Amino acid sequence: MDVSHILDPLNDAQRRAVTTPPGPVLVLAGAGSGKTRVLTHRIGWLVQAEGISPLQILAVTFTNKASREMRGRIEELLNFPTGGMWMGTFHGICHRLLRMHYQEAGLPETFEIIDSDDQYRLIRRILGELDLDEAYWPPRQLQWAINQHKEEARRAHHLPASDDYHQQTLYRVYASYEEFCQRLGLVDFAEILLRTLELFKNNQTIRETWQKRFRHVLVDEFQDTNTIQYQWLRLLSASSRNLFAVGDDDQSIYGWRGARVENLLTFEKDYPGAEIVRLEQNYRSSGHILAAANAVIARNEDRMGKELWTEAADGNLIRLYGASNEIDEAQFVVGTIESWVEQGNRRDSVAILYRSNAQSRVFEEQLLSAAMPYRVYGGLRFFERAEIKDALGYMRLISNHDSDPSFERIVNLPPRGIGNRTLEKIREYSRTQQISMWQAASQVISQELLPARAAGAVGAFLKLISEMTAQTEDNSLEDLTDHVLNTSGLLEHYRKEKSERAQGRVENLEELVSAARNFIPAETDDNELDLLSLFLANAALEAGEGQAEEWEDCVQLMSLHSAKGLEFPLVFLCGMEEGLFPHQRSLEEPGRLEEERRLCYVGMTRAMEQLYLCYAEIRRLYGKDHYTQGSRFLTEVPTANIEEIRSSAISRPLQRGGLRKEEKNSNELQPGKQVRHEKFGEGMVVTLEGQGEHTRVQIHFSEVGTKWIIPAYASLEMI
Repeated sequence: MDVSHILDPLNDAQRRAVTTPPGPVLVLAGAGSGKTRVLTHRIGWLVQAEGISPLQILAVTFTNKASREMRGRIEELLNFPTGGMWMGTFHGICHRLLRMHYQEAGLPETFEIIDSDDQYRLIRRILGELDLDEAYWPPRQLQWAINQHKEEARRAHHLPASDDYHQQTLYRVYASYEEFCQRLGLVDFAEILLRTLELFKNNQTIRETWQKRFRHVLVDEFQDTNTIQYQWLRLLSASSRNLFAVGDDDQSIYGWRGARVENLLTFEKDYPGAEIVRLEQNYRSSGHILAAANAVIARNEDRMGKELWTEAADGNLIRLYGASNEIDEAQFVVGTIESWVEQGNRRDSVAILYRSNAQSRVFEEQLLSAAMPYRVYGGLRFFERAEIKDALGYMRLISNHDSDPSFERIVNLPPRGIGNRTLEKIREYSRTQQISMWQAASQVISQELLPARAAGAVGAFLKLISEMTAQTEDNSLEDLTDHVLNTSGLLEHYRKEKSERAQGRVENLEELVSAARNFIPAETDDNELDLLSLFLANAALEAGEGQAEEWEDCVQLMSLHSAKGLEFPLVFLCGMEEGLFPHQRSLEEPGRLEEERRLCYVGMTRAMEQLYLCYAEIRRLYGKDHYTQGSRFLTEVPTANIEEIRSSAISRPLQRGGLRKEEKNSNELQPGKQVRHEKFGEGMVVTLEGQGEHTRVQIHFSEVGTKWIIPAYASLEMI
């Protein structure tokens, strides 16, 4: 049979991967190296060259989008429909198996799948039945712990006996949750995988049936598999050993949600004699971008190793911009995009990437100011995020006690024992008396219409808001916001949760303080309104403005995690500073720094034509000014691949194998020195630029902020 249509579009390494004889195969597919093509052409090769029935092939992906794309490519390649082929996500395939074997799996025929929100509400119900206070046992944290145990294939009875009260309580909640789900026939996402794995482990007949059925198992994004997914794959391919895994250890960036890069690194041990094929030819990025990405990722020790290359030209040098602060950074990025668009390029060819979602706020402000449409990919705009709305709810209730939407939103957040029955009684009283819920709450307490416990909880809330109102009456907008976040308990509520998602919410809340500090009313705003009211109105308008639609030509904003799998001609990688990227948490946890470096590699390899790396010497982030040090990743970029379009001599200059060392000024003015200016008062030297009489000094003055001074024309006194 002629298979030229399968092999001709492939390069040598891709052809080797596609035509490898049956057996265990690991394809190390670098960024932009054509891994989807290899997977689809491997299936085509198995069917047309090896004579394998499509019904004997199982292809597993991580997203429905990837599955649909693969199915369409295979149908085009083989020229016949693939409806009978098993192809889909881990959860989709396991759900299908459970429907077929519900009795053997110990489930009712009509078992119901519950989503994350349903699971959260169920855990809250169980906490109530066990008489556990949500303030001490955050439902989200328990939900995360239960799912983590399930993803490691651990049931409640697998947890070791412990005298620790926390572990005992977790066991009680987990066991009660399992019992409740079993009784009502409820299956959460993690349970779908765990129940299917247990079905295969415990039922030899079913296991062997599906092992014989699926003689060839192919899996995409293998580096993102967790413990239970890898166990499931190994069980399914145990008899044939025909596991074809495609992945990239250098793009393993989801360790915080259970992915184990170790699955890829131990593949050869688990499958002795496995064929290892490296795909290193890149079809996306220019030479300078690839050389820089290779140099950065080479610093990681736990990797199998590969070197991306391209037949394309070297292209433009990577450009480094040293901003004075985060506003300067955002203004530079937006200004560069405007020039890019003026040259005839589309806005949707541009991506602004950042490590923390909280960074999006400043870029959103500048894009709105420039009337440039944008979209936050895979997320919400800053003022649309739930935790920001929660904080603004407190601020609105301080501004106006009669705000019913704010009252309802925050009356039990963080949880303070005010249930739906209590709220419904307050609502009913509010409706019948035609008064606000705040007034109704006060009156139902005074008239003793609530049980003592509920009345105490509602009274404590009213007292909290009243005290916060009095305490912040003369505060600046920044101090008021900071006071609200800390006194309300919102920050502490999310800090108790250890998940990445909860930590991101903390960062967003802290960034709200920066938004308050930098808020300047527009000239068209009503001057009769106080600053808090103007700020709240501005937040509501920005949240209601609406993002550009997916089909519109708009700039893309996204976190580095969201950017994986995407590509753009022009990419800005922003916030390249120690403590931000790499994130501070990565410096405190073993193995996390290497994952941060992989995240940098992913970000750099999103760029096709032009990559900008940006950092700020002072960053107002999470409500505080940070005098920053450039990211270590910047120092790992070879000087031959990068040009500094603006050098900002931050307090500890960028050095080593990447950027050139900054020359020291011969005078006494150095970063960190205290000085006095006759007009601006006392300040600290932040940055020096230039030499001799052309020296410029940036000084942060305690009274007037940051100013650029030319010492040759201004009198500066050393303190």
